[in-house]
Amino acid sequence: MRTRLGDVSLDTLEYGERITHHGVTLSLHPAGHVLGSAQVRLEHRGDVWVVSGDYKLAPDASCAPFEPLRCDTFVTESTFGLPIYHWDPPAKVFDGVEHWWRDNADAGQASVLYCYALGKAQRVLLGVDASIGPIVCHGAVQTLNDAYRAAGVALPPTITVDQVGDPADLRRALVLAPPSAAGSPWLKRFGEFRDAFASGWMRLRGTRRRRGVDRGFVLSDHADWPALLEAIGATGAGRIVVTHGETGPLIRWLREQGLDAAAFQTEYGDEDETAPPAAETGGA
Repeated sequence: MRTRLGDVSLDTLEYGERITHHGVTLSLHPAGHVLGSAQVRLEHRGDVWVVSGDYKLAPDASCAPFEPLRCDTFVTESTFGLPIYHWDPPAKVFDGVEHWWRDNADAGQASVLYCYALGKAQRVLLGVDASIGPIVCHGAVQTLNDAYRAAGVALPPTITVDQVGDPADLRRALVLAPPSAAGSPWLKRFGEFRDAFASGWMRLRGTRRRRGVDRGFVLSDHADWPALLEAIGATGAGRIVVTHGETGPLIRWLREQGLDAAAFQTEYGDEDETAPPAAETGGA
């Protein structure tokens, strides 16, 4: 948190630790989104609410897995709340990244993969075969790599471009960079390269073209449609409050199942995947 926000004052809780404030018992539980992401469980006089925040159910070695929590009211995100969003198994996606990386290295070209610096980059690092070649990270990614390592996540070795000893290594490197690096002078240091984008939005036809990249890898740190339904069902909640993204279709589906479902509009989001593709500013 301080890596992103600076020297702020924080009160923290371990997962599952409970505190009571004005009669409300609060605890935090893994959301499976990124390292440290948490659902908030609130209980007052036997009435239990759970606020999910961003979450995913797919396996991710970089963070604790999503914990289903029984509750009366579940507040869920719906970033990818349309039936068209179905993610491939992560292992299949990483296999595609590895083949792309090897092909580029054989052609003497760096492989630049744009991905969100928090969570997505570290997930990629743990998902690919690091023996294929050197892994070079943009400074924004490397700073968060250091935070993950300090938290005990065993990432493979990574370097910044300034730490590359032999310029020839750049031509066989996997380069992880935030989307903001696209078109920047920083990229000129890699000479000829191929680029790709890792995001759930790559599921949509035309998104890769708008991004202007050679490849698109469908990899999201948010739940797809089946995972949203699975997570909601696991709570046993009779009331569902839906926020972010495509709330309408999910609410209609939930109501058809006999649940009390409604939308709650928020004025915040992140720079990852909470905006539609045409306005997306983030990277993973």
